[in-house]
Amino acid sequence: MKATVLYLIVMVCILATGCAQETTMIDTMHDEGKAVMALDYRDFDLAASKMVQSMLGSGALKKQEGGRYVVATGRIINDTTQRIDTDQLMVKIETEILNSGQAVMTSAIGSGSDELLLETRELRDSEEFDPDTVAKRQTLIAPELTISGKIFQRNIRYDRNKQQVEYYFQLKLSDVKSGLRFWQDETLIGKRGSSRSVSW
Repeated sequence: MKATVLYLIVMVCILATGCAQETTMIDTMHDEGKAVMALDYRDFDLAASKMVQSMLGSGALKKQEGGRYVVATGRIINDTTQRIDTDQLMVKIETEILNSGQAVMTSAIGSGSDELLLETRELRDSEEFDPDTVAKRQTLIAPELTISGKIFQRNIRYDRNKQQVEYYFQLKLSDVKSGLRFWQDETLIGKRGSSRSVSW
């Protein structure tokens, strides 16, 4: 009985040690890990960076009368075989836009909205809060531009052993008042590998 218990303890320790040795931290700045057929963080970084550089370089965010545009994030459609949180891509894009100093993002409306903004406005009728500290009516700033887009995927089989997966990242920047499109672009992330590899 003691031998069995001792054996189980030793096996648990070996398994725990083995699992611990397989885990490593990813150096996101110098990741030499193998590419995967599915989208990973490197692909989102690359797509976001290319899109923002194209947008900023086009001058679409430069206001003629000075100041900065107010931009809202619209719907980003995921038309791939993967369960992608499109916010992962948009947070990177929104961050780069904000850091550029050319525009501000609104949290009052759109997919990047903050529910707390509207909840705090419901405090106007509360007797518990100092009315001078509650946001007044008609103080939210409406967006002037919206960003929307789509991510879609194409799978192409070369032969019995190889496949190519293409991911298209599409974004467009539109003017709210006129409906005119100020900018749009598409970034392709392509991968080639074994036909046995899955892209989801």
